[in-house]
Amino acid sequence: MVKVGDSLPAVDLFEDSPANKINTGDLVNGKKVIIFGVPGAFTPGCSKTHLPGYVSSADELKSKQGVDEIVCVSVNDPFVMSAWGKEHGASGKVRLLADPAGGFTKALDVTIDLPPLGGVRSKRYSLVVENGKVTELNVEPDGTGLSCSLANNIGKK
Repeated sequence: MVKVGDSLPAVDLFEDSPANKINTGDLVNGKKVIIFGVPGAFTPGCSKTHLPGYVSSADELKSKQGVDEIVCVSVNDPFVMSAWGKEHGASGKVRLLADPAGGFTKALDVTIDLPPLGGVRSKRYSLVVENGKVTELNVEPDGTGLSCSLANNIGKK
């Protein structure tokens, strides 16, 4: 599993459509970025707590902790992630990036098999990346809970 001190893997994710590739290596180069992973868009814990917490805390995380960007990643298609972001008013606060084949999730080694959600998904986690290096990592002990990976825990370690 990814750990503090590791370089973030450079993998293509997608924003809004399959035509808009975002490489994670380029995304974090020269920046401080929070990336949090969720098991699925529109799922209860993700929609009621996880994403809304980052949306409501975005301005504070950016101003008080010097974060350049906040990114949510899920093993979903880019159209679903885009719709989910719009529903939660994430524009300008949290970027919703799709990992449709789970390549980024597998590279971080944070996969979890959740057959009711379609099989291989992402564990719930948060990480802080500074200029390409992981400086903070919070992976939920059971992979899906809502504790250490929430927005209010960033920078507490």
